[in-house]
Amino acid sequence: MRTRVVVLGAGFGGLELTTILSSTFGEAIDVVLIDKADSFVFGFSKLDVMFGRQTPVQIRYSYTDIVKPGVRVVQSVVRSIDPAARRVVTDAGAFDADVLVVALGADYDVAATPGLAEGGHEFYSVVGATALREVLPRFEGGPAIVGVTGKTFKCPPAPSETALLLHDYLTARGRRSATEISLVMPFGTPVPPSPDTSQALLTAFAERGIRFVKDNVVRSLDPGRKVAVLQDGTEMPYALFLGVPVHRVPKVVAESGLAAPDGWIPVDKKTLATSFPGVYAVGDVNGVGTPKAGVFAEGAARVVAKALIAEIRGEAAPAAYDGAGSCYVEFGHDLVGRVDVNFLSGPKPTGTFRAPSEALVAEKKEFGSSRLERWFGRPR
Repeated sequence: MRTRVVVLGAGFGGLELTTILSSTFGEAIDVVLIDKADSFVFGFSKLDVMFGRQTPVQIRYSYTDIVKPGVRVVQSVVRSIDPAARRVVTDAGAFDADVLVVALGADYDVAATPGLAEGGHEFYSVVGATALREVLPRFEGGPAIVGVTGKTFKCPPAPSETALLLHDYLTARGRRSATEISLVMPFGTPVPPSPDTSQALLTAFAERGIRFVKDNVVRSLDPGRKVAVLQDGTEMPYALFLGVPVHRVPKVVAESGLAAPDGWIPVDKKTLATSFPGVYAVGDVNGVGTPKAGVFAEGAARVVAKALIAEIRGEAAPAAYDGAGSCYVEFGHDLVGRVDVNFLSGPKPTGTFRAPSEALVAEKKEFGSSRLERWFGRPR
């Protein structure tokens, strides 16, 4: 009898896991991949949409293009998860699993920041980024704030990238001299695990006249007075507010009993297994301690895939998850840097920086195209 693996969420983690299982077992395994969306989007593509470098249509990759042996893709909303029974109820019916992998990511809670919906803009969703591609061309100047509203958020370098790309965008429009750009982040440095990356970003900010406001978050906006109120009570005026919304575990996960009081699913750091037998959590939805970014979800999925392969074949368990990954960082001026970080192998996270270059621009493109080929069968 074929092992049935039900995977919730078709992001980096879900796509990588199903791809490995299909390539290993083919029709000898039964994999169901469930996602409420009809297409996949790279997180970094939202900046391309926001600044007019790509259209929303260009960044979407339809899940209907996934044709893999042993894999069935179901577009449906997950309504309930019973981790003890490994049973999932969706709008398309119920699914029982021998192995359940939760990879539903993190949801955005715009309402958690008073005034954000009325007086600002979020740029982390495709909808938000698409709206901003219409807003930014009409912006003529004044204080512009890129502000993080919670301490846990996807892709920690993204706010820094946004500030640098906003500088380039306004320079090209001839509006940079009329604008003061500030970046508010909950960290003491832009990328804490890598001092070299942080210093490179701080240098870039200084060269471009971007103010870095550290160890703070934006708690609310006052649209009437056009001020952002920070956690420490400081008020910052704004004419344009680009916000990173508060991140939450998806409601269906919170209701399932999987999530801890801090909101994320606790897992074994070595295996990504939850406290429920046969249930794993990979990617942004878990609390393993790595950043909430696609490359870490992908790495976690590989560990889970190897564990399942070993279990099915009766082989020894694979090596533990090391929490390692590489993040590309847009530095503006058409250059990209890279930081290689490792969160779980040593006593503390470490990071190695590669300076911005045109070569890394090409490498970032290759990173995306290689995934599209692997997951969707698209030619490079």
